[in-house]
Amino acid sequence: MPSTPPPGNQDAALPSPGLLGLGFLANFFDALGIGSFATTTAAIKLGRLTDDGNIPGTLNVGHALPTILQGALFLAIIEVDRLTMALMVAAAVGGAWFGAGRVARWPRRAIQRGMAAALLITAAIITLRQLDVFPSGGEATGLGGIALLLAVAASAVIGSLIALGIGNYAPTMAVTYLLGMSPRAVFPIMAVSGGLMLAVAAMRFVRAGRFDRRIALGLALGGIPGVLVAVYLVKSLDVTLLLWLVVGVLLYTAAMLHRSSRTPEVVPA
Repeated sequence: MPSTPPPGNQDAALPSPGLLGLGFLANFFDALGIGSFATTTAAIKLGRLTDDGNIPGTLNVGHALPTILQGALFLAIIEVDRLTMALMVAAAVGGAWFGAGRVARWPRRAIQRGMAAALLITAAIITLRQLDVFPSGGEATGLGGIALLLAVAASAVIGSLIALGIGNYAPTMAVTYLLGMSPRAVFPIMAVSGGLMLAVAAMRFVRAGRFDRRIALGLALGGIPGVLVAVYLVKSLDVTLLLWLVVGVLLYTAAMLHRSSRTPEVVPA
């Protein structure tokens, strides 16, 4: 028998200021590359806002529109090679679609720890370049040749890892930076691929009815202004400051991956 949501969480009710604020903050940080799912999940579980079974659908439905807007805005105001972006986005979405079933059976802990280590190494390289110990990174807005092939292959792998709960933002930042792209040019690639993957997933959850409409509406409505503020911040930041932001995102994501790797692993039947 389906569970009944608590009185304050009826689908017909309008989102509270708290839910709008959550949508603003989560999508603000998402547009900076930090991600929105961890923040939103923690708030929903802490406030016991809906059944745990509704959380995945609520996240995908609620964050889809702000992330699509994020991608459109970054694409409009930040220069990036269209071919590079199109191939990387297609590879990420394809990886998420075709690889989910297989990747879900991979050893979660090993992948999370390996990814955390890779992000830490990338953060260290960026830091040393910022301190002029290593030569500075690239300023390219696109890739070609072997570098483009490597980026496309990496994007497919990154997209498939979403099935393990590993977001695409920080790994994409790491790959593009190491291949010589500008730290600013990666934002349209991350946001467009993220928006498309969320949109596809959201449609599935809407058809199944497995989401909380009130929370999803709050995330969407609050998320739009959050995205607008964050996109302006990314556009106006000096590249040096933007690289320090990237370092912070990589370190935060690595810490979260390591923390997640310490939770008990469930082996699929």
